[in-house]
Amino acid sequence: MSIISRGFHGRRRDEGDRLPPGQYLVEDFPVLSAGPTPRVPPERWEFAIDTEAGVTHRWTWPEFLALPQETPTVDIHCVTEWSKLDTSWEGVSLDTLLENVDTAADYALVHSYGGYTTNLPLEDLLDGKAWIVHRFGGEELQPQHGGPARLLVPHLYFWKSAKWVRGIRLLDDDRPGFWETAGYHNYGDPWREQRYEGD
Repeated sequence: MSIISRGFHGRRRDEGDRLPPGQYLVEDFPVLSAGPTPRVPPERWEFAIDTEAGVTHRWTWPEFLALPQETPTVDIHCVTEWSKLDTSWEGVSLDTLLENVDTAADYALVHSYGGYTTNLPLEDLLDGKAWIVHRFGGEELQPQHGGPARLLVPHLYFWKSAKWVRGIRLLDDDRPGFWETAGYHNYGDPWREQRYEGD
C-alpha cells in the first residue's frame, strides 16, 4: 500500500516559505547606505582581486562587460527586516572572476568606492552563490543601489552585498568590515536571524 496517494505533490512553496524569520515583504526597493553615494563613472571604474600572496588581477569596465554574463533571479533580505522576492540582476559570477586566481585563502574582505568594507568566508562567494552585478530589473544599476556595480550575495543579509564595489582582498584570516566592527553579526545568515554580534 502506498503511503503517498496519487496526486499528492507535497506542499507548494509559497512566499511564507521564502521569508526568513522577522522579515516583511516590500514591493519597492528601499535605499539604505552608510554614507554619501559615490558617483563613479564607468570609464573610471575598475575591479581588482588581490591575493594573499600580493598578486593583483584587474578588470576595467569594458573588460568586465566582456566576461560571461549571468542573470540571477533571487530573493534579497535586509537586516532592517525587509525582504524583496524575485529580484532580477545581470552580472559576472565570482566563480568566473576567481577562475584563474591562484589562492589558498579562506576569507575575503570586500572594498567599495567610498571606503565601505565587508567580510565573508571565501566559500560564500563560490559555487554560484555570488556575483558582481551591473543591471537590475533589466536596467543599468542606479548609483543609489550600488551602481555602476555591486556585490550580490543573496543568501546573506544585504549589507554583505557591498554597493559600489571596487575590489576583493583574499586573506588567510578573517578581518571584520564596516558594520561588523560596529556590532553587526560577523556572518549574517537571515534564516538564523544573525543580525547583531551574539545572535
